[in-house]
Amino acid sequence: MASLVQELIEAGIHFGQRRSNWNPKMAPYIHGVRNQIHIVDVRESIKGLLLAKRFIEKTIGDGKDVCFVGTKRQARGAIEHYAAEAGMPYVTERWLGGTLTNFRTIRERLKRLDELDRIVESGEMKNYSKKMESQLMRERKKIQRNLGGVRLMTKLPGALVVVDTNREKNALLEARSLGIPTVCLVDTDGDPDLVNIPIPGNDDSMRTIDIVVRELCDAVKKGKEGRATSAGDSPAGEGSDSGRGEGRGEGSGGPGRRRSSRAKFRAGDDAPVATSEPAEGA
Repeated sequence: MASLVQELIEAGIHFGQRRSNWNPKMAPYIHGVRNQIHIVDVRESIKGLLLAKRFIEKTIGDGKDVCFVGTKRQARGAIEHYAAEAGMPYVTERWLGGTLTNFRTIRERLKRLDELDRIVESGEMKNYSKKMESQLMRERKKIQRNLGGVRLMTKLPGALVVVDTNREKNALLEARSLGIPTVCLVDTDGDPDLVNIPIPGNDDSMRTIDIVVRELCDAVKKGKEGRATSAGDSPAGEGSDSGRGEGRGEGSGGPGRRRSSRAKFRAGDDAPVATSEPAEGA
């Protein structure tokens, strides 16, 4: 633990935005001001990170997937590397409107990608004219660029991990509308009310993002190990009932708004995921 704290401090997780560019809702997570720069309370960062790791490990252990979202330049490399290594879906190019709320349409586009891949691999592409071949290859490249990271996501994720609430606001709003819990690295100019489990910290530092995403993906791997163990030990039909009797969002000790938000997940409660028809538009 001490090594992780030291690593995060050296990465600059405690450096927030300028004092003139902040969101007052982040006040509970701010330690002070230095040279007109807000300093994030590292204790709150560690609390949020540990809580997020426990929640993600339980989510994965329950058989659900976690989707990682980070389209800013500083986050792309870390998310693509660690999420792919952990076998989780991710979005790093651009969040397409309706990725969650219109998931059926997204799956149709991915079926089109599979069809184009089949045409290329079978050599059938040679039967088309040069113009048509060029059009199909451009279409394939575009779908791959925008949706390649969620290609294996056959159902809605159990949680969303996001870097930067301001940049990924559309993704957070879609997750909220479907009841999908969210974890986010939130800078001092972000809105923690959009997130279920905020991790206050510098969302512009590549090293900070790398460490946070790495730790969360380690939780994914532990959750997969637990999933495999429970699948091997539990009789058929009993593995999915764990936690059914637990309360949902009850007993959230403390009257503070921020504490309530986190406490809702502290006991490892599941948040319901809507299964209604996808919304229009994408």
